[in-house]
Amino acid sequence: MALPKKLYDALMKGEENMVIELCRPIPGCPLHIASIHDDTVLHMATYSKRENLVDNLLKQLPENVPNDEMMRQNDIGNTILHEAATSNLFVPAAQQMLGRAPALLSMRNHNGEIATFRAARYGKNGMFWFLDGQVDNIPGWKGRDVYRKVFYQRTDGTTVLHISLLTEHFGLALAIAEKYEFLVSERDGDNMTALQLLACNSSAFEYGRFPRLFKGLFDRCVSNKDASVTEEVEPRRRVTLWETIQNLKEKYESAMKLAKFLIERDISWEDTDPAVDECKPKIHNYGEASTASEGQGKKIAETPLFLATKSGCTEIVEAILKTYPQAIEHIDHEGRTILHVAIKYRQIQIFDIVEKMEIAMTRLLRKIDKKGNSILHMVGTKAEDFTAKDMRSPALLLQEDMLLFERVKKISPTHFINHCNLKGQTAENLFEENNAKLHEEAKEWLKRTAKNCSIVAVLNATVAFAAANTIPGGPNQNTGYPILLNQPFFLVFTLADVLSLAFALTSVITFLSILTSSFKLRKLQALSSPKINAWNYFIDLLCINDDAGICSDNYPNDT
Repeated sequence: MALPKKLYDALMKGEENMVIELCRPIPGCPLHIASIHDDTVLHMATYSKRENLVDNLLKQLPENVPNDEMMRQNDIGNTILHEAATSNLFVPAAQQMLGRAPALLSMRNHNGEIATFRAARYGKNGMFWFLDGQVDNIPGWKGRDVYRKVFYQRTDGTTVLHISLLTEHFGLALAIAEKYEFLVSERDGDNMTALQLLACNSSAFEYGRFPRLFKGLFDRCVSNKDASVTEEVEPRRRVTLWETIQNLKEKYESAMKLAKFLIERDISWEDTDPAVDECKPKIHNYGEASTASEGQGKKIAETPLFLATKSGCTEIVEAILKTYPQAIEHIDHEGRTILHVAIKYRQIQIFDIVEKMEIAMTRLLRKIDKKGNSILHMVGTKAEDFTAKDMRSPALLLQEDMLLFERVKKISPTHFINHCNLKGQTAENLFEENNAKLHEEAKEWLKRTAKNCSIVAVLNATVAFAAANTIPGGPNQNTGYPILLNQPFFLVFTLADVLSLAFALTSVITFLSILTSSFKLRKLQALSSPKINAWNYFIDLLCINDDAGICSDNYPNDT
């Protein structure tokens, strides 16, 4: 039987006095169904986060309430304890609920979650440790990890450690991992451990990527004492910039502590494919390529090292290699090394870290994956969603890939430059094929940019030419010389006008040469010498082709 509309409206508006008055004449009113989703009045009272209302409703319950009513579940299987577990404010209320119906502690919802799991999901430390203490009070359960493992694991294999990490409550996750270390090696339904999940979350380490100067300024301006806010005591308010940064800092520090703890107990780096090359260097397209080495079947979860490399978690990569230097030689089920993965996912910072390990690099450079791809091939096999996330112009994206190709080419063994993979493609052929669309987009972008810029350049040249013929002050009527000829500012004007006209005409010629070029993808060259940074960047942007007339194969790298 549903309660009247007036009671439902009072619950939705959080009008405590009105709810209490409406419930007082109805016996067992707090446990009556109040919504179309089978929520009781107590269920709905917890949504408003008003502990006084929940406490008063519990007091209205008769002492002899049947257990089946106290343990009533809504349409997703949540009891009143499940709902109370979403807030630290309801710890006293949860104690009253368990005092009346202790079986609430072990009841699961339709996802297989007990109330303790819900507390971990929402990061409610106070509620989680209270319920955890109640589990310890179950006769014969204290110290029995076998029982607790089942108790703290959902039907799909997700544990309280997994869920607290997924919801980015790293402080609670670290405390859980320290107390229940057996959960560290547990895998969820996707066969992922806690460390693997953390390695996929690059946003957790966002604060660590701030410039050092900025972090130092922030630490001086804001103290930890001022930034701390008691959870759920203050009303909802707009979060300031400093509080946002403070939250990022706390999340980063907690994530780093959790990562170090998990890494010390992770041994997945030992589980690797053999280091023997399954493909020989090949420089021709004859014969049939064997596909027997291409793995098929269920997708295998990567190790934390490779997952961190894919997602760009530099901190986890450095921590793993510091704890287990041998992990640098790990080879995945596709025969790829960390260099293959870092290049494919364009994680240049991780590539830089590995490149400094000279002895390990000697072995990694020679490795060919099971598809016959060297690290030079990986430059042309960019991850599918990488380009979609980058909002820069296609010309800059293509230029960046071309420069990376040259960088990898310099460190690759010479015989790998013409090496063909199992599909008969050299690294350069693969690069050109996979970047064909990007090349077309870059060509159109360059045409539009050159056209617009040439119009502006012509206007500048016109103004500069007109200024040269209408000199300030005019000419002397008797001699024909400018009246202001001997003034210092006249010399400044003359130099500025000549330079502006020269640069404008140079720009017109440059942009016209771009518009009249064929835009062929030129042979990949390194034009990024540190000695000509700015000029090289400009020239390389223009020289996506061989026929522009600006660049040539003999362009000096250090001129």
